[in-house]
Amino acid sequence: MPEYLAPGVYVEEVSFRSKSIEGVSTSTAGFVGPARFGPADGVPELLTSFGDFERIYGGLDELEFDTGESINFLAQGVRAFFDNGGQRLYVQRIFESTQSTPEGFPPETVLSEADIPVTDYASSQIADDSTSPPGTGIFVRARYPGGSQDDANRNLGITFTVHVTKSVLAGVPRDPTDPNSPNDPALRGVNQYDLVWISEQSSPPSSPPAAGGVYWADKFFDTTQTPNRWSWRFKSDHGEKFLKDLHPSTDQVRIVTVGVSVNFPGAFPRSVSYSNLTFHPDHPSSLSKFFAVDLGNRSLSLTVPFVFDPNGLFTDGTTIARIMMTQPRTLAEEKRVQKLLPAGTTDLSILGTLGSDSLADTDRQILVNLSGGSDGKLPAPTRYQGDDTNPQRKTGLKAFEDVTDISIVAAPGYSNSTYTNDNVLATALFLIAHCEQMRYRIAVLDSTDGQDLTTVRTARAQMDSTYAAFYYPWIRIIDPVTEGEINIPPSGSVAGIYAYNDILYGVHKAPANMVVQDAIRFEVMLNKAQQDVLNPEGVNCFRFFEDRGYRLWGARTISSDPEWKYVNLRRYFAYLEHSIDLGTQWAVFDVNSEPLWSNVRTAVEQFLNNEWANARLMGSKPEEAYFVRCDRTTMTQNDLDNGRLICLVGVAATRPAEFVIFRIGQWVSTQA
Repeated sequence: MPEYLAPGVYVEEVSFRSKSIEGVSTSTAGFVGPARFGPADGVPELLTSFGDFERIYGGLDELEFDTGESINFLAQGVRAFFDNGGQRLYVQRIFESTQSTPEGFPPETVLSEADIPVTDYASSQIADDSTSPPGTGIFVRARYPGGSQDDANRNLGITFTVHVTKSVLAGVPRDPTDPNSPNDPALRGVNQYDLVWISEQSSPPSSPPAAGGVYWADKFFDTTQTPNRWSWRFKSDHGEKFLKDLHPSTDQVRIVTVGVSVNFPGAFPRSVSYSNLTFHPDHPSSLSKFFAVDLGNRSLSLTVPFVFDPNGLFTDGTTIARIMMTQPRTLAEEKRVQKLLPAGTTDLSILGTLGSDSLADTDRQILVNLSGGSDGKLPAPTRYQGDDTNPQRKTGLKAFEDVTDISIVAAPGYSNSTYTNDNVLATALFLIAHCEQMRYRIAVLDSTDGQDLTTVRTARAQMDSTYAAFYYPWIRIIDPVTEGEINIPPSGSVAGIYAYNDILYGVHKAPANMVVQDAIRFEVMLNKAQQDVLNPEGVNCFRFFEDRGYRLWGARTISSDPEWKYVNLRRYFAYLEHSIDLGTQWAVFDVNSEPLWSNVRTAVEQFLNNEWANARLMGSKPEEAYFVRCDRTTMTQNDLDNGRLICLVGVAATRPAEFVIFRIGQWVSTQA
């Protein structure tokens, strides 16, 4: 209540509108499963295309588990989701190390990414042959676990390309015949910790290295001359030289940078490039910082694919540059450089070529091919369930608990025949439990490949929930990787159909009688008689119809409760409940009396009236479609005393025309 204490004009804002409820989105899905690359814990990433998935989690290429190679079902499911009309998808990768659980962890511990052994990461070492023993050097590893011990084509290839600028040294040159002539050198575009190539042609330097060497730029405070003068350092403890000792007419100072190109292998290789990086670890754009273990930025950590010197063993830029640029040249690079060198010159070493104008800025490339790594074990059901011991590094389905806009959940591949029946059932139950806990979600469950009618009925009979639907058989497609035929679990396609159905018609319509994109046939070609057995038991089937293609031909949940036997009914009520939940948060802690009850009734009634007007509810008038009560008839004095506002809402929801019946008989005309 505003206070009016002094005479004057008071202008106040008031609202003459009732609160409104906006319908929530129901087309966002969440997939969990193993992938070739990407984070194995933390916040799931929202994808809007299959290209997003490839960029973060790798492509469609097969995975290599401890049990052998396996189709990349998660990637195939993501592709099917977007091909069938899905638009928004969260993905959570799961990974189970082939190594034993680290000491101090219980055997059943679900490891977060921070606990995964380093041997599961593809890696390499840029050797420093000047050390004793030789072979030590700069360690480089993939940011995420994955790869292959046996197949070098499974891992990243990294190319470091050294670039040098033209000389940035300028100023008034000293007259060698006049001892009093000023020497006023200046630099253009040099920053602290930049790596520079200094070539002194006027006189040999007083400290190592020899003329033509790599230093890093370092500002210092000179108490005897102009403050904040430049010096260059070769090592942390010695090798310093000063700007005042250089001569712009004869000496050169060139800035040295490095570009990085990362090549991703696979059936559809791609590459990503980074430019204008440097060597000194303290530089803001150094290799050590740009490719650090902890980037402090979720977006960067998803797209920067490897880690440079993860243990921070190297502390100055010249050592890093020397190790990298003294690596053996490839045969192709030697041939290229030899063509550029002046006639009679054969020196291909760093000191002889880095500052050469004839070589421009392409005289050094360092190739690093990562090797090793592992896709881990075939994940156990507990990996799908996930772990939330560390709230910042949740894994599996636990990571989806913090994402409120997911309404469809699936785990493409959890039911493949590599798993035992018990493992398949356990994972399905984890999916169901997650959706029941989150309330506004439905689990899309897969049958196992190779099942016949008897076994699929047995598998279905072991589950009962209004928050899940079961689909059979698997879908046969052309694999873009092998260009051969493979069978994939239906959940990816079904989730896409759900999303497309919601966008095209609305969540109130049954997501069925829709074409399955990419399907060339089904693993089992069912007929009507076979579906007559499966449909009453809640097994949603795929069917082929002449001239109508391959279609999803079922829309039932796996619930034994006939009131909730249809998928669209369960999802529509989840939509209503979630919308009202979010749209009435303003009522919490308001005064619990008649004005609040009236406002709540009005908000819900207006929302339901809009649903009725859009033909999502039964009834020829609003009174037949819904009712909303929030008054003394829905609350006792005890409810009011305990802070409870109770609103009773009833809706006449639509159900699908699952059986369309025409009764036709002979009729005798009464006309003459």
